[in-house]
Amino acid sequence: MVQLKRNLLSVALASATMMLAANAYAQSADQQAPAPAQQDQTKDKTQDAKTLDTVTVTGIRAGIERAIDTKRASSEIVEAISAEDIGKLPDVSIAESIARLPGLAMQRVAGRSSTVSIRGLSDDFSTTLLNGREQVSVGHNRGVEFDQYPSELISGVVVYKTPSAQLVGQGLSGTVDLHTVRPLDYTDRQVVFNARGEHNSNGDLNSDVSAYGNRFSVSYIDQFLDNTLGVAIGYAHLDTPGQANQWEAWGYPTITVNGETANLLGGSKSQAFSSTNKRDGLMGVVQYKPSESYETTLDLYYSKFKIDETLRFMETGLGWSGATLSNPVVENGNVVSGTFTGVRPVLRNDNNTKDDKLFAAGWNNRFQFNDDWAGVFDLSYSKGERDEMLLETYSGLGPATDPNAFDTVDFVMGSDHPTFTYGRDYTDPSQVKLTDPGGWGQEGFVKFPHVKDELWAVRADLERSFDESMFSSVEFGLNYTSREKTRASGLEAFLCLAPNPDGGGCRDANGNLSGATATVPSSSLVHPGVDLSFTGIPGTLSYDIDDIFGLYNISPLVHQDVTNKNWTVNEDVTTAYAQLNINTDLGSVPVHGNIGIQAVHTDQSSDGFLVPLSAVDSPTPISGGATYDDYLPSLNLSFEFPAEQVLRVAAGRQLARPRLDWMRANQNLDLPQSGQNAGLWVATGGNPELKPWEANAYDVSYEKYFGGTKGYVSVAGFYKDLRTWVTETTVPYDFTGYDPGDAPPPASPIGLITTPVNGEGGTIYGWEFAASVPFDLAWDALDGFGLQGSYSDTTSNIQDPVTGEDRTIAGLSEKVWNITMYYEKNGYQARVSQRHRSPFLGEIQGFGADRSQRFINEEDIVDVQFGYSFAESSALNGVSLLFQVLNATDEPYREYFDGSGLAQKHSEYGRTYMFGVTYKF
Repeated sequence: MVQLKRNLLSVALASATMMLAANAYAQSADQQAPAPAQQDQTKDKTQDAKTLDTVTVTGIRAGIERAIDTKRASSEIVEAISAEDIGKLPDVSIAESIARLPGLAMQRVAGRSSTVSIRGLSDDFSTTLLNGREQVSVGHNRGVEFDQYPSELISGVVVYKTPSAQLVGQGLSGTVDLHTVRPLDYTDRQVVFNARGEHNSNGDLNSDVSAYGNRFSVSYIDQFLDNTLGVAIGYAHLDTPGQANQWEAWGYPTITVNGETANLLGGSKSQAFSSTNKRDGLMGVVQYKPSESYETTLDLYYSKFKIDETLRFMETGLGWSGATLSNPVVENGNVVSGTFTGVRPVLRNDNNTKDDKLFAAGWNNRFQFNDDWAGVFDLSYSKGERDEMLLETYSGLGPATDPNAFDTVDFVMGSDHPTFTYGRDYTDPSQVKLTDPGGWGQEGFVKFPHVKDELWAVRADLERSFDESMFSSVEFGLNYTSREKTRASGLEAFLCLAPNPDGGGCRDANGNLSGATATVPSSSLVHPGVDLSFTGIPGTLSYDIDDIFGLYNISPLVHQDVTNKNWTVNEDVTTAYAQLNINTDLGSVPVHGNIGIQAVHTDQSSDGFLVPLSAVDSPTPISGGATYDDYLPSLNLSFEFPAEQVLRVAAGRQLARPRLDWMRANQNLDLPQSGQNAGLWVATGGNPELKPWEANAYDVSYEKYFGGTKGYVSVAGFYKDLRTWVTETTVPYDFTGYDPGDAPPPASPIGLITTPVNGEGGTIYGWEFAASVPFDLAWDALDGFGLQGSYSDTTSNIQDPVTGEDRTIAGLSEKVWNITMYYEKNGYQARVSQRHRSPFLGEIQGFGADRSQRFINEEDIVDVQFGYSFAESSALNGVSLLFQVLNATDEPYREYFDGSGLAQKHSEYGRTYMFGVTYKF
């Protein structure tokens, strides 16, 4: 099936390209001189896609042509998206729109498009800007979660794949620059209202969480004082549901069946996931241009995003429990069916919340001192905060100490997930009690982690223009950023039904399991209960989690892992740059581009804790850091040939700063007296002295345009030679000065630490093909039809600096492709899009609210959209209707275990149906 889909993509793109090529050949006979766009190589092109075109027309084609114009005019190799109209990007989220660009791919998080990989590298390797300014993140690291930014408030996106000296804050894989509107780009007042309702096809899997949602937005743009003062205000509200059937495996131990070794399901989670996602975003722009010599712009952005997740599920230990397996059936080395006797299912009613706040402000001032000199002064501030709660509550047939609290279950492994048949009724409140059925030493658990990220920046630039020179101008400037990111574990505690003043879990004074139970109050029961029938389970006891929280006693957890989550990283970066902008002719070939260099000085530090010899009640504050310099040269050249052909070449040094959680100063110290490392210092922790990933990057791109900016075809290749990179491994470490306490002192201060370190050597390379083709360029009868598509192939070659083993880079999908077929004419719109990415190593929120890496299987996401805009002559002029189906094929999200390839997690997020109305006047 996958191969068939790839062939369909190849046929579609090849057919469209051949049609255009034939038509272009016919036109070329009349093109003895370059097109007007080629002749007009003024220094305006050196603005490098900093400004998207003025919005004068609407619709799919208008958005595509503005994006193509941005791509063609840029001195760097870029990809671009432009809004079809005010408040109307091509997709319902920024991430989905970006993921359709060549070489980019999106990762789903809880069913939402959230993080983006560029050229096979995760968001750890890219940087996100808002109107050219670096943004903070509410996650643990640097990667921006794009669903924090309402698509209704973004007018366009430019993704820089090659660096230039003036592009401060660039990433190693690329730089994503989000744009909001500039009100003086419009000639009159614009007001747009947008409202949509939505429904998830999975329905109310948890009956107390609705499958219906809505979103609405309003945008106002106006000009005053004879078009010298412009104001833009936008507000976007989102209340969208999430509903998912989920199954997850603990793992697969091996057993012997009739002399044959086979993989057996170790444990299982059958889950119903429901969420409400409420976001309010507010954007404001004030732009004042009293003369041609001065312009000032104030940008403000605020977003509040509240996520409330309800998970109800059955978790059962199977192969990794004391249960007895009978009647096993083995196929292809896996136990595919059988019966377990003596299982003790844990019924969970969990509630996770996230409360995110983002704020960004920027004040930009542009000066035109005279015909030759111009300057820019910019101040900006960005702040993000996230408060989380992760609440677990458990119930079952009885405590683990009850010899009768067990069941028998039959299981059959399917292609994606198993089905189960249990013997007891888990919806009966007379049989199911609040307790510790798994013997975990707790009847529940709660965590309250907190993240805060704050960034200040100031920038000053000067530009000197030249009238007669191969260089149109020279730019130089200075940028300073100061960033502080803090993570706090907050309270982490056991929930116990019996008082436990001494802490240490739900145990009695002798350290035995408490065996406490409680009946769920009838007033707290949720009817109907959760539906787990997708794995054969009729349901489990469901209750209002907030209602029963008062039944528990809180026993705080004191553990080195909790201490290890408390850290602060400070980063001060000063960047000086100089850049020559090129605008000349090489014979009859116009050439434009730039050559420059950045000098980057970094002063980084971290504060954390040392937990000596598991003495978690007396951690020692520690700190560390480093200063270093990087020099980043860059070159971008674009050659414009006849028949609207462009050849681009680029070379430069790129960097990606290390993950912030890897830069923490924390250490957990041990001095084992037995085992492989007996008598050696052993530690785990972060590394505040980490240096960035660095690569020498080389790019080439051939682009053939049609009809100016109506369509194009491009082929590009890239090669990144990694000078330094970062991986987590075990290395020798000097523990001189560390106190062994009561343990015998080790013979040597040299021990082992598992920590992130810098490695050297490795490559990342690949190629990309893209096409945007309106079919009327080839045949007038196909007016209104068009195609956009891309294909990319990426390979990496990196070895562990200690073991020499190949390393998998997070976010790397070897093959990524996208295709969109659209129709737009006489007010009617239709679009069908499909995006594919091959398997990759992704990052999710794992146990303990820590980031965890998982192998994620390939997926194909299909979206469908239909719309109609009423004609200007109609009484409904300004009104347009929209119907969308997201994830139209209900493509599941699948994780798998590396090596065996066996299923780890399977999630079915359902289809989302949306109907909307837009009114513009």
